[in-house]
Amino acid sequence: MQTIKYPQKNDWNQILARPTIELEEMKEVVKQIFKEVKADGDAALRKYTWFYDRVKIDELAVSQSEIDDSEQFISDELKQAIQLAAKNIETFHKAQKIESDLIETTEGVSCWRKFTPIDKIGLYIPGGSAPLFSTVLMLGIPARIANCQEIVLCTPPDKNGQINPAILYACKLVSITKVFRIGGIQAIGAMAIGTESVPAVYKIFGPGNQFVTAAKQTAIQLSVAIDMPAGPSEVLVMADESAVPEFVAADLLSQAEHGADSQVILLSWNEKLLDAVQIELKKQLKKLSREAIATKALNNSKMILVESAVEALEISNQYAPEHLILSVKNEDEILNGIQNAGSVFIGNYTPESAGDYASGTNHTLPTNGYAKSYSGVGLNSFMKSITFQKITRKGLENLGPSIEIMAEAEQLEAHKNAVSIRLNKTC
Repeated sequence: MQTIKYPQKNDWNQILARPTIELEEMKEVVKQIFKEVKADGDAALRKYTWFYDRVKIDELAVSQSEIDDSEQFISDELKQAIQLAAKNIETFHKAQKIESDLIETTEGVSCWRKFTPIDKIGLYIPGGSAPLFSTVLMLGIPARIANCQEIVLCTPPDKNGQINPAILYACKLVSITKVFRIGGIQAIGAMAIGTESVPAVYKIFGPGNQFVTAAKQTAIQLSVAIDMPAGPSEVLVMADESAVPEFVAADLLSQAEHGADSQVILLSWNEKLLDAVQIELKKQLKKLSREAIATKALNNSKMILVESAVEALEISNQYAPEHLILSVKNEDEILNGIQNAGSVFIGNYTPESAGDYASGTNHTLPTNGYAKSYSGVGLNSFMKSITFQKITRKGLENLGPSIEIMAEAEQLEAHKNAVSIRLNKTC
């Protein structure tokens, strides 16, 4: 990791720049695949599964028996761990239910909201070198709590055309039955457009590489919503002399191993800590099976020595990290100033891995600076609200004259008349 000491404020943007994602270059590729999916349906999905994954797929859908049998191929310890994570995720997301009260804004004017599920949901679950069965829980559980009627899940097959059994076990646990062995651009195209086998959905969720990200952006143009814009995974750690160097290094590496384009940032006003973390990074890096990937990510990453906690907080808010870890003694002072972050992890014993798996919060979070304007996935991500209002005769008499004046000022005569004709009507 590059170490930068006391950077000037006008250099922050350059220092904090993320690894670039060349989505523009992929737009034509995505457009062509979507075009073929629309024209050829399942045949296009098989074609591109062979082209990209070198796997020939006869049956795109995963059978119920494959889902049911999946638990035979994973250990009891893993099943118990997944069950614990599912319980905590369910507890946290159930608590997010919102009930709207009827509000009388003016005498005789009643307004309220009704929350309804998005009927058709698509989930994309990466399944290559890191089969993210945890994401099945993070997306499938709130979708079920929201009572989404149809949940479609796509995940890429292995070289034998099979799906990782832990992914299928997680599907079984959260009652997802429409599972397809499709990955990449073609999977997003299938859920956005629909084929003979894969139902079209109204909103697509889930992480993925730059190809999946580009495909999700294209899906928006087809009136299919997505969870949020996305980029490579990232973490920012803010630490002082109270931090444990081994812990900080482990947290940085846990993000770095996601992908070569991931980015990790360490901010501190204690130079000795930076030196200690550098030593720990070298020690721990050698022990990782994904050492090559993590090493490339660290080349995109920085340790920054700043003057104070106040300056560190300002930099963090400007960066708007997906994950923010606070390993500081005066954490309350920092917490009150956090404006932009996807999810925050507080204290030496709160690793980011906890949120990735089992603490209960959702790990589908805004990246690439989008934490300035987007929230992470929660129960409301799978729902929408409809507003209602009912006005009595007395209510319209109270409200109507103001509506007439405003409509006339905007030169919308029919709007005014819709009120006037009612007020002038004698019952």
